[in-house]
Amino acid sequence: MNERPLRSVKGSEEAQVPDDVGVAEDEAEGASSLTIDELAREVGMTVRTIRSHQARGLLQPPEVRMRTGYYRSQHAARLRLIQELQAEGFNLTGIRRLIERTGESEQLLGLKRAVTMPFETEQPEMLTQEELASRFGSYASPKALAQAEKLGILVPVGNGRYEAPSPVLLRAAEELMARGVSVFSALSVFEQLERHSEAISRSFVKLFLAEVWRPFQDAGNPESRAPEVIESIERLRPLASDALLSVFQKTMTREVESAFGAELRRLVGRRR
Repeated sequence: MNERPLRSVKGSEEAQVPDDVGVAEDEAEGASSLTIDELAREVGMTVRTIRSHQARGLLQPPEVRMRTGYYRSQHAARLRLIQELQAEGFNLTGIRRLIERTGESEQLLGLKRAVTMPFETEQPEMLTQEELASRFGSYASPKALAQAEKLGILVPVGNGRYEAPSPVLLRAAEELMARGVSVFSALSVFEQLERHSEAISRSFVKLFLAEVWRPFQDAGNPESRAPEVIESIERLRPLASDALLSVFQKTMTREVESAFGAELRRLVGRRR
């Protein structure tokens, strides 16, 4: 069997290892290891930025072999996490604190995505002033548009164009007006809906913080429970939505029966 010399750390002693074993080890290390230049290309960062993150304690040190640092997939995951958190507005000090509290990048990345994933399933609709005038007629007045902008129902994007984040809400307003409800009355109801929804949403978030998140933190963020906590956060919004819809349907039925029942009785009484 062929043998090759392996230089010691001091460079003064030699040992003999089988050639095929060395090749196998090199291949295994090379498959999962990156130099800092390769890591920079992999994640789209500069070498200087990676070294800066490492100096700040945001990135684990590399494995050093023959005076060369080698990085693994965990380092790339951590750097991608930092990029995502920075894009969400977190500064590096805040990111370091998050990493210190939650531990592994994969766990924190899962939590971050569960918290920031979009809940809305609607695709925004783009509209021109002419299209709004065509759909809403005289209701599309400057005063009404300003009120709709204030409530976030319409978002101006320039050149006389608007984005409707919720086309469903816009269609509801359109139908209300077609049935004789004034635009300002409809917008007033939407404003109340927004205000009450904020209070309800806050209640659900406080519930999950108190009953799910804080016990997880108090236990030291155990890795074994992280998937359960992430799933709970992901389910928070659909669960809250289902509960709110169910309660709303019951209360709406009760209010309709009460109000219109009284009107029907009054109408019958007039005919006698």
